[in-house]
Amino acid sequence: MPELPEVETVVRGLSESLIGRRIEGMWQDWAPTIHSPAPDEFAARLAGQQVRALGRRGKYILIALEHDTLVIHLKMSGRLYVTDADEEHEADRWVHVRFEMDGGRQLRFSDLRKFGRVYLTDDVERLLSHLGPEPLSDDFTLGRFRDGMRGRKRAIKSLLMAQEFIAGVGNIYADEALFRAGIHPATRVDLLTEGDTAALHQTIREALLAGIKHEGASIGWYRKPDGDKGNSQDHFYVYGRTNLPCRHCGTAINKMRVAQRGTHFCPQCQPERV
Repeated sequence: MPELPEVETVVRGLSESLIGRRIEGMWQDWAPTIHSPAPDEFAARLAGQQVRALGRRGKYILIALEHDTLVIHLKMSGRLYVTDADEEHEADRWVHVRFEMDGGRQLRFSDLRKFGRVYLTDDVERLLSHLGPEPLSDDFTLGRFRDGMRGRKRAIKSLLMAQEFIAGVGNIYADEALFRAGIHPATRVDLLTEGDTAALHQTIREALLAGIKHEGASIGWYRKPDGDKGNSQDHFYVYGRTNLPCRHCGTAINKMRVAQRGTHFCPQCQPERV
């Protein structure tokens, strides 16, 4: 599933093509993708609104319109791209929502697995009120990070992936941040020292910024809006590198399961704690 760096890359890649465009209509052939409101109301409200700005909240793409905000979650296999209406693309076979724009352009939402969701809302804060702080914002302070950990006994990897704790961090960048901080992913939160939490607070940011720099990880379905792959996967320390040598110490990278997710770590650089 695309995480914060992938979603941020999509937002940046779409902005120039969308800002200032007017949405003239919508087509869909898989109603569950339209989460709210119902498809007919959604299309009626959307028509005629101009795109004012693009942004992101956690893993959600925010397309600010004149009166509403179009909110899109890519989930596992979602892809967004802008194209001329008469152009054909390989991903078109999985397009289930299409937004008709002025000037003969279209914003297409391709989603093989059909888990992606689209919302139209006049209250983004209410819709996304369940999300924790943005890890790259000033709100993500060390104090707030420590406060959120207080009293927790779950594995730290599991907590990092909880969107109500931090918005936008998932399986990939949790592994990368934990490696950078030298913390074993199964370590219980209550066993972390103040030094651990300070290091992790910093490495979460570092891992996400590295992901944005390299335009996201094209491990599965993720592609940039222009169809090209991101290359973050070429720079990972542990994720997807099972049995390969650690870039720091040469020890083989191990893989285990934490919170039902495949989890990568270096047993030398991230020793278990008891």
